[in-house]
Order: sequence, then structure tokens, then C-alpha cells
Amino acid sequence: MTDEYKTKLQALLQAYAERAAKNPAATQTPQDQTDRRACGERLRSVVRPVLDATLADLKSAGHDGAVREHTEREDAYPSVALSFTPRGGLASAVIFRYDPRHGIVVHREVKQAPWKGRPATGSGDRLGTIGITAVSAAWVETKTLSFIEAVLRAN
Repeated sequence: MTDEYKTKLQALLQAYAERAAKNPAATQTPQDQTDRRACGERLRSVVRPVLDATLADLKSAGHDGAVREHTEREDAYPSVALSFTPRGGLASAVIFRYDPRHGIVVHREVKQAPWKGRPATGSGDRLGTIGITAVSAAWVETKTLSFIEAVLRAN
């Protein structure tokens, strides 16, 4: 690292520390904690099994992928994601995450194959939102199939 970089980094960190000292972090209310826990449980019990089954089917067809779950962390909203890499393609992901204003939000990031003459950047978009208690396996399947179709079409 250059000295100029280190100086700028230290200035950013110092400014943040001063701002954080003036404005203490807002504490979570019991309702916030309850909503996070409820969402984490729905993601774990409804969304995760659908993504695991989908991953098994993708792998049996010769593709690669992984399911990631972040439902227990205090410093992040709960989420479950499926990353999918089609044979000869780039990794793409669909993420089901908690949003305190909307419930559960589905976001996808589809990466296109660079040899198809397109840029290797991804296109991210929101596939939908649903209330925490309204999440069903059928809804997750619909959103996941839409994602897989987009990835296979792009690659």
C-alpha cells in the first residue's frame, strides 16, 4: 500500500469513529429481533430445502453450484442464496433475504458468458417480495425456476 492510500484510509476510519461517537447506534427493538428470528426460521425451513433440492438436480445435470445460509448473524439480515454455475458459464446467484420494510425480498444476479459477445458484467434485479409468513415452497420454486431459466438463456 502506498502512503497516500494509507493516509486516506486512516482519514476515512477516523471520520467514521468520530461520527459513530456522536451518534450511538440505534438499538434493536424486541420486535426487530422477533422479525429477524422469524424470517431466519422461514428461510431455513421453507427456502433452504427448495434450494438444496434444486442444487442436487443442477449437479446431477453436470452443473456446479452452492447454497449459502446466513440466518444466525446479528450483524446482517438473514438470507439464503443459491449460486449456480452452468457448464462453461459464469457463476450467477439468487438471494432470498429479509428486508424490514418488505418482508422477504428475492434478488438475482445473472452473469452472461463473455464468449457470447456480451460483457461479463451481471444484471441484477428484484424478482419479488412477500410477507414473512406468506412464504411457501411453491413461491420459492417459481422464483428459482425463473432465475435458472435466465441463467441458462444467458449462457
